[in-house]
Amino acid sequence: MQTAFMHETAQMHAELCAAFTDPTRILILYALDEQPRNVGELAQELNLTHSAASRHLKVLRELGLVAAVRQATVVQYQLADPRLIQALDILRGLQRDLSANRDDSIEDIDS
Repeated sequence: MQTAFMHETAQMHAELCAAFTDPTRILILYALDEQPRNVGELAQELNLTHSAASRHLKVLRELGLVAAVRQATVVQYQLADPRLIQALDILRGLQRDLSANRDDSIEDIDS
């Protein structure tokens, strides 16, 4: 029973992390952290086609990372949870530290 739960939890984690595998989706999340935006605004700001922005937002919405809020005739997208940015910032710090450690290891080998 516990093994099935662990596999299910691992699958859910993998699906969440899959959202972070695309640089454009990460940029969308950071943009939405600044303020809610509609598809056209995101497309223009990130130099995307309207359809590309829509596809990325669909993925993020299906994973529950962004929420769509209808305002009259426009759909505004916003972060579903501000902790997403904290998670991305932690990953960025980890990436920086791992890169520095890797560079130090290469220097040690070359010495």
